[in-house]
Amino acid sequence: NASEPAPDSLNTVCSSLNPHQIQQSKELWLHIHGCNVSLLLIPSEETDNSDLVMEVTAGVGGQEAMLFTSEIFDMYQRYAAYKKWKFEILEYFPSEIGGLRHAVASIAGIEAYKYMKFEGGVHRVQRVPKTEKQGRIHTSTMTVAILPQPSEMNLKINPKDLRIETKRASGAGGQHVNTTDSAVRIVHIPTGVASECQQERSQIRNKEKAMQMLCAKLYNIKLEEETKKRNSVRKIQIGTKGRSEKIRTYNFPQDRITDHRISRSVHHVESFMLGEEMLDEMIQTLREYADYESLMEIISENEK
Repeated sequence: NASEPAPDSLNTVCSSLNPHQIQQSKELWLHIHGCNVSLLLIPSEETDNSDLVMEVTAGVGGQEAMLFTSEIFDMYQRYAAYKKWKFEILEYFPSEIGGLRHAVASIAGIEAYKYMKFEGGVHRVQRVPKTEKQGRIHTSTMTVAILPQPSEMNLKINPKDLRIETKRASGAGGQHVNTTDSAVRIVHIPTGVASECQQERSQIRNKEKAMQMLCAKLYNIKLEEETKKRNSVRKIQIGTKGRSEKIRTYNFPQDRITDHRISRSVHHVESFMLGEEMLDEMIQTLREYADYESLMEIISENEK
């Protein structure tokens, strides 16, 4: 509707109202627009329509943590298929008994980062490991990092700032370990940030993938600096605490998943880890909470 204030005029509108009018306006907006209120008022982040690089790393818990890491990685691969996104493995380091030490994948598709950004953080599992003979419940962790993939406009890298090294692929990392110098490592000299890939037989493909990971790392550093400045005076909680925050617990004995950011629990762990409707509903709820937080923050800033 032409009479509705555009999102960028929200501050102007709020600053002209007294506290009572602001409260009335808030209730009116929520009543009229319901779920669409966030679409009208909350500015979208420049990264929301980005593709992304996802990194998973086993944490505390030895082999059990590595098995859990493999399950979470598979869950997101299925979720990408469910959302009709493209999922490509960039790095994959399995453990001896079928678990996963570390892996990196690129995910590309409509609003991929907008959904996946809420999955970054520490995931915790509580269950009896298959190797546990006395039936004791163990707690293990793994970490997910979600890095938006920059466009060429958002991140410019001077080729002179890069040092590119090649070496022979080795160890349990690449799918195709071979005797040629196919593994590629790229170092961004000004920052010391590095990435490497030995996933492919082709040195050219490994260089492309290593560059993709490096760009995502450098872009994330840039975004974190900007976010820190922006959030220094704000209190937005959901989706901004980074990879050290414990975000979710998967409790197998009680068949319950709890998201600690919104204190929400759902049951049926196996269905959740299929990476379909249940995971999608949880992410949608997180998006709504984050939008609500942003909206309340905008309103409270204008009540001062």
